[in-house]
Amino acid sequence: MRRVLTAGGAALLMTVALTAAAPQKKAVPPPKKQAASKAPVTKTEPVPLTCPESLGQGVKSGRRFCEVYAGRVPANGFLLHLPKHKGTAILRFNLHNRQMVSPSQVQSGRAYTRATATIGALAPDGTLLGRGVVQTEFRGESDLFDRVGGGAGPGGLKAVAPIGNELISIEVPEKVNDVSLLGEKLVVTQMDGQQTFSAEGRPIAVVSNAQVEYKPAPAKPAPKKKPNTRGAGKAGKG
Repeated sequence: MRRVLTAGGAALLMTVALTAAAPQKKAVPPPKKQAASKAPVTKTEPVPLTCPESLGQGVKSGRRFCEVYAGRVPANGFLLHLPKHKGTAILRFNLHNRQMVSPSQVQSGRAYTRATATIGALAPDGTLLGRGVVQTEFRGESDLFDRVGGGAGPGGLKAVAPIGNELISIEVPEKVNDVSLLGEKLVVTQMDGQQTFSAEGRPIAVVSNAQVEYKPAPAKPAPKKKPNTRGAGKAGKG
């Protein structure tokens, strides 16, 4: 019995044949994701205060207050040790004036003191990195930033107290890891006149709450070990 191929059947066979003969496209794999570069993460951390002379700890703030003395030699200043950093680091600290508190002068209305202290931040080689200035006025205890314990005054408080609270920011170059704080001058105006203090070794101001913002320097790769060639080629010798 002969079978008759219809037009529709012929068209279907033609389509199948053309599809089989057409070149097959290979699946293209998705592009590989490039590994993200590990950029240094910016960190902010406290800087340990190793005071050459400590005023003491604040009874309200709990901060440690360190004295800054007048001088010109970085090695003799108040040294702050920073971690190794990539690029410029930012050293921040709070700067205060030193205020002598006399209850008798406060009661008599003769305690007014206007003070302006200037300090410098130096690299170990003497390069000036920046300056800090704090200006304050004192009339009574409410003007103080804090009181310091461990003294012989009423309530066991010291007669000298921090006043003012100026935030200082210093840019520190990549190759500098030690910063020395040295006093430049202190100008004091009181009821009986004005005085300027700048003699070396004279206390000028007080520092607290030092912090550093930086990008950690990449760790140096460990040195490659040299292959041990001692004794090579001696095997088999009698």
